[in-house]
Amino acid sequence: MATTEKNILNRLYFVAGFMFLFAILVVVKLVDIQFFKGDKYRELAVTSTEKMTTIPATRGNLYAGDGSLLATSVIKYDVRWDALSPSEENFSENIVALSQGLSEVLGKSASYYEQRLRKARATQNRYLFVARNLDYQEYIKIKSLPLFNKGQYKGGIIIENHTEREHPLDKMAERTVGYERKDDSGYYTRVGLEGAYGHYLRGKEGRRLKQKIAKGEWKPLGVGNIVEPRDGYDVISTIDVNIQDIAHHALLTNLEKFKADHGCVVVMETKTGEIKAISNLGRTKEGKYYERLNYAVGESHEPGSTFKLMSMVAALEDKVIDTSTVFDTEGGRVKFYDRTVIDSRRGGYGKISAAKAFEVSSNTAFAKMIQENYKDDPKRFVKRLFNMGLNDQLGVEIKGEGKPKFPYPGDEDWYGTTLPWMAFGYGVQLTPLQTLTFYNAIANDGEMVKPKFIKEVKEWDVTVEKFDKEVINPRVASQSTIDAVQKMMENTVKRGTAKNIYSPEFSMAGKTGTCQIDYWIEKGQYIASFAGYFPADDPKYSCIVVVHKPDKSIGYYGSTVAAPIFKQIAQKIYSDTPVIDDVALPKNNGAAIEKDYQDYYTSVNKTYSVVPNVAGMSGMDAVALLENLGLKVRFRGSGKVTSQSIKSGEKLVKNQTITLELS
Repeated sequence: MATTEKNILNRLYFVAGFMFLFAILVVVKLVDIQFFKGDKYRELAVTSTEKMTTIPATRGNLYAGDGSLLATSVIKYDVRWDALSPSEENFSENIVALSQGLSEVLGKSASYYEQRLRKARATQNRYLFVARNLDYQEYIKIKSLPLFNKGQYKGGIIIENHTEREHPLDKMAERTVGYERKDDSGYYTRVGLEGAYGHYLRGKEGRRLKQKIAKGEWKPLGVGNIVEPRDGYDVISTIDVNIQDIAHHALLTNLEKFKADHGCVVVMETKTGEIKAISNLGRTKEGKYYERLNYAVGESHEPGSTFKLMSMVAALEDKVIDTSTVFDTEGGRVKFYDRTVIDSRRGGYGKISAAKAFEVSSNTAFAKMIQENYKDDPKRFVKRLFNMGLNDQLGVEIKGEGKPKFPYPGDEDWYGTTLPWMAFGYGVQLTPLQTLTFYNAIANDGEMVKPKFIKEVKEWDVTVEKFDKEVINPRVASQSTIDAVQKMMENTVKRGTAKNIYSPEFSMAGKTGTCQIDYWIEKGQYIASFAGYFPADDPKYSCIVVVHKPDKSIGYYGSTVAAPIFKQIAQKIYSDTPVIDDVALPKNNGAAIEKDYQDYYTSVNKTYSVVPNVAGMSGMDAVALLENLGLKVRFRGSGKVTSQSIKSGEKLVKNQTITLELS
């Protein structure tokens, strides 16, 4: 008996000791939590029910130079309802009127909204969705409805707002306007002006406290923000909406006409470098065109014959030729090593001066010009190009500028034929904007200015920062060289490869370009281009047009595809915009210009079912017209058409060859 009692007593001591140790552990844990880890657990408790959220700032507006909106932020409102906030009396008195008001604003039946509100009340839903993406007027109407007009605490209404970016020009200049997007990792994707100047536009985020409620939802806590957001600045661009519209539709019309893959147009103000219009259109599989990529800024390609201006300036500056130096085009075919340079005109141009070679765009003459004078020291030619700033990127703020490419003697891609081929734009690569910048320098009497997309940054009416003209190269060539090539470009339009766009009503100057791509395959494609400025005697605007892969059966020469777009833009700027007041033109000539434009546009776009009579027309006009109709043209002689191998009135058959006799 005594032994049994002793065993029981030992067990009680053991249990008591265990309970004592357990109590000590509990006390130690409480002390640890209270004095050492208390802050951590208190913070955990708070963060599980409350969190700080960011409030996006309202992004600043992007304006055109004339004050038109290119991009703006529009505030949209979401409405939710806390069903437990209203008292039973307020809920009962206002539920019917509230439902009727929601029906009038949002469209669904009053019974639908009444049923949803009553169900939310019964299930104690504290974050019922009511409406999304309301504009300001709709938001004000809903906020003033019965019950909701009592506010968040008595009426239960919860308002959350966010901003959406809208582009008033819609798809026009979409790639130039661009966007700035931030992903979940904080990485920005920046495109166009929105991306380039996002640091001005985006403003500074605010902060707001939210509380966790049922079903993982979060609602704003309190009525104020912890940190108010700061709106972004407004950015004033150089874009002229009227000129942008002209450039866009001129490009679009002709891309559709020639069924081209893609193309671009840039219009620049000569003195300042301000970009007045930039249009980039690419073709979809369905044959529609949209602003797919910024080709003008980002796409480097061989410029073809528009590069002959650079070659001519280099040769004149180095004084290896003058404008009267004669070159023999040798029947239009000149061999260099194992390759042959061919002129577009069968039979060549005979013996012609350097100036004439530029006007008619003779590949053979230019290849000889550069090869004969630089073959012993090719670095001299390339360095001259570099000294003119052609090897440097422009440093424009828009992301993705293509890098110029020039072969250099001694490099792996330098061959015996590299130098003569560079003379007419093969083997080198420039973007359209880089090419235009050089042409603009010639129009600007040698001063090369950086293309400018932005005029100033404003906060309301206060200027934050102003962007002045930036000179890249104060003089790309001597005045005598500038004068010489200006005359050549003017004559190119008057009597050269761009004669088909000549107008006696206003002067233009420029250079055509036709560059074959994929020339190692039999059915290679072409890039048609035209770069120049207007008016020729007092340049106000420079412009480049580049069209990639036009349908060869319709036309592919720069004179046929690109030059008419240039003329259409120049003509419309003269006749449709206030710019005409600033240009030295004869009085009351707007009607004459418009009539000339309409006559020109009609003749180019006239539909023919039979071969037209081209007798008496200039050779260039006849070739342009017939090639546009899908005929393959051969000609002999120069001057005006005296006879044609296919008589006028015969049925038009595409890809048929017609021979013209000129004298």
